[in-house]
Amino acid sequence: MDSVRADNNRRERTREPLPSGIGDHRERRAVLSDLLEQLRRSALAVSLAALGVVSQSPAAAAVTAAPGAPNLAPYFTPAGAAPKAPDADGFLQRWLLLEPIVKPNRSNTGFTGTYVRQALTTEYFPGQFKAVPRDGQPVSVAGAPLRWHALDTALFDVKLFNFAQSLNKPTYGVIFWAVTVVNSPREISNVRLAVGSNSASMWWVNGKEAAGLFGDRRMVMDDVVSPPLTLHKGKNIVRGAVINGPGLSDFCVRFIDEDGHPIRDITLDLR
Repeated sequence: MDSVRADNNRRERTREPLPSGIGDHRERRAVLSDLLEQLRRSALAVSLAALGVVSQSPAAAAVTAAPGAPNLAPYFTPAGAAPKAPDADGFLQRWLLLEPIVKPNRSNTGFTGTYVRQALTTEYFPGQFKAVPRDGQPVSVAGAPLRWHALDTALFDVKLFNFAQSLNKPTYGVIFWAVTVVNSPREISNVRLAVGSNSASMWWVNGKEAAGLFGDRRMVMDDVVSPPLTLHKGKNIVRGAVINGPGLSDFCVRFIDEDGHPIRDITLDLR
């Protein structure tokens, strides 16, 4: 597991403070670069749709929707039709994401195990713990209409804050639900679900709780690793919920073997 810890340090999303002025300069350059890329992709997508070259699924419509808000690109694209393999490090990059459920929290310091477990095991909508939703499927939570989006993420982590912001949805004091379907070519025993999230979260595999991340935390790969579990031959449903007050929200998930190596001979298809 030493190699996993080393890789963990490499991928951690935090960094040491930079000398005065350098961080601001780099941040401005990064923001400008992202903005230019978003404008380019948005203009291209709108032009192709107007010409009838492409048709828009609900997820594709989301990428070009919400005028005045940032585009879902470059962080997300609509989920493709073909099964998707994990990335080179085994991270799962295809998810059904539900628009955020409002759950006011002015601070993340109260995210104790008891509080998070109560908040994330409450049933907010029918089929929350059993159904595999469809792209564009609507649900109602306390009278608020929400919709599922089938998306592929460009990075190893799933940027929930940007997902919500792009759709003009609340970004703070929220709960995000995520579902994916993992297809395994064989039964694989003694695997672990390895998760990082910002902030707290809970995760289930085939209906059984696999991991819980409690407290105010930043997203670090393999922050919590589940006890040994078995991936069945065929379909396996991974379900997660992330809760956050103020600040950014994201998560990363992969399966690792008993030696800490990523499981890569699996695919995702959301069906």
